[in-house]
Order: sequence, then C-alpha cells, then structure tokens
Amino acid sequence: MSQQNPPSAAWLERAGTDPSSVFASPDDVTDHQELTLEQKLDILRSWEYDAAEVAVAEEEGMRGPEDDLLRRIVLAIGRLTPAEEVEAIAPTKQHGMSSR
Repeated sequence: MSQQNPPSAAWLERAGTDPSSVFASPDDVTDHQELTLEQKLDILRSWEYDAAEVAVAEEEGMRGPEDDLLRRIVLAIGRLTPAEEVEAIAPTKQHGMSSR
C-alpha cells in the first residue's frame, strides 16, 4: 500500500458524513493507514446507518440497487472491534449490533 497523507479536517468531516464519496468500499476504510481506530469506526458506523436507511427503504418497496454493502460494513466493523466490545441487541430495521 502506498504512503497516505494525514487526513485534513475537511476530508475527515466529509468521510464521516458521506463515506461513499471518499471510500470505494468498507475495506478501504479499514485499510487506511492514517486513520485512527476511532476514526475508522466513526466512519464505518456513519456508513452503516446510511446503508441501513437504504435497506429499510428497499424493504418498504422503494427499490434501489441490490447490494451487500450493509453486510460488508458490519463485517468491517467486526474486524476492527474485539468481540468482547460488541453486544448483540434485538434487531430493528436499522441495527442489530452495538458497541459498548
């Protein structure tokens, strides 16, 4: 992987509010060498929320492109978060996993 420059505040804000405009995939977040663990998790959780909203809309009949993005985001969060820090919560339309 090539050397990456430290992220600017504006870049971090954009990554946190619209992750898909900065990263092609959740793996790009986990592989980013200049982001801290906390920054990676914040970005992935923002992306998870957005993807869950899309999944809810699709479930309610507003069809969008079929994608496994939500699953890939949850797996990426799982790779970054030790198992003892994740608690299972009752699934809702938007979440089924939470960090402590």
